[in-house]
Amino acid sequence: MRRLIAASLILASSCAWAGAQREEALSASVQASLQRAVADDAAPRLVFDNAGEGQAWIADMSRRLEKRMPDQDMRRLFLTSVHYEATRAGLDPQLVLGLIQVESGFRKYAISSSGARGFMQVMPFWVRSIGSEEHNLFQMRTNLRYGCIILRHYLDMEKGNLFRALGRYNGSLGRAEYPNLVLGAWKRHWDYATKTAQAGSVSGPHS
Repeated sequence: MRRLIAASLILASSCAWAGAQREEALSASVQASLQRAVADDAAPRLVFDNAGEGQAWIADMSRRLEKRMPDQDMRRLFLTSVHYEATRAGLDPQLVLGLIQVESGFRKYAISSSGARGFMQVMPFWVRSIGSEEHNLFQMRTNLRYGCIILRHYLDMEKGNLFRALGRYNGSLGRAEYPNLVLGAWKRHWDYATKTAQAGSVSGPHS
């Protein structure tokens, strides 16, 4: 079993995006705020005005994700978790799906050459900085929670400038390649028109 996991990690590492978030000093207030957000591990749920809209979103996104994540139950849990963690961080869930596509290709055990881990390619130093030692970045909900909170933090740092926030997320601030890849994946593969799905989130690529 250990050999199978190790083989999966080695295979995934060759496919992960090579960039990495850079460790930066956090003010005490920012660190405390991020720690509270990471510690909040409430059960994920769809955040829509009504159940029908939520199920329509799940069905649409599930169809798009099927080839990359064949197991239906896992796909629904993953999408529900993405929607919940993105929405609570004030992000568009479709943006997060585009970022995951670029960062890991939806591979749970992806590892970059810089050591970033999981779906959203979170660097391990974040666990030391704002989390706790039992947090496993290969665990789906933990990885999504960290990734969304980190991107929200960078958006706040950049006063809502998504292009620069994405550069910080990837450790390539000032270069266009990575932000363009994420925005392109968002627009081509994950854009969704329902206003409710985008309520309280950053503007979509079509705006």
